[in-house]
Amino acid sequence: MKILVLDDHPLICAGLTLVLGGLYPGTEVLAAAEGRECLEYIASEPRIALVLLDIKLPGSDGISLMARMRELRPDLPVVILTASDDPATVQRAIDAGAAGFITKNVPNSQLIDALRRVLEGEVHLPASVLSTAPPLTTAGGSALGRAREAHELHLSPRQMEVLTLLVQGLSNKAICRTLGMADGTVKTHIAAIMRTLDVSTRTQVVYELSRLGVRLAFPHVQAKGRAA
Repeated sequence: MKILVLDDHPLICAGLTLVLGGLYPGTEVLAAAEGRECLEYIASEPRIALVLLDIKLPGSDGISLMARMRELRPDLPVVILTASDDPATVQRAIDAGAAGFITKNVPNSQLIDALRRVLEGEVHLPASVLSTAPPLTTAGGSALGRAREAHELHLSPRQMEVLTLLVQGLSNKAICRTLGMADGTVKTHIAAIMRTLDVSTRTQVVYELSRLGVRLAFPHVQAKGRAA
């Protein structure tokens, strides 16, 4: 398995290379210093299973760069690594399809744990963001606070497919194309998902899944056990 780190500070890249090498046996870490180099890696290295992206880059915006990554690899999880967990920035990142958001001041053990959870199908957000979320209930009022597996959300298989693509940042039109559904059908499924989670926006869907620790069947999940 390969992990791509995009950061313009050589010392940070070197430190992350040492830390991430212990994520899974056989993990190989690639480093890029700017957006174009990162995109070239993604286009040429199909075994890249995760991108760790600095949100502030010279001459470019990390969140905007994610859109170009998604054109090349829609299934590739991107985790934002930054010095700030400003809620507005977190929301921009999640809306753009980030699978995680990690601040640079976390201990190495927490970084590894967060990345492992992302590779296992979870979405990771800072505790400071999740702590402000209200208690989650279903439309019928039953608590979902202990839900850990996707099936515990009581969504249909088709709704789970829509949810997985929604969390990856795909638009309604992209979900329609991927699943061969009509636009109205996708909207109906998304409305049902939001009712179940008792939320009103896509971003809130991602926040709640992260807070609950629900694992989804992301295409990249199987990559975690592969050697490079």
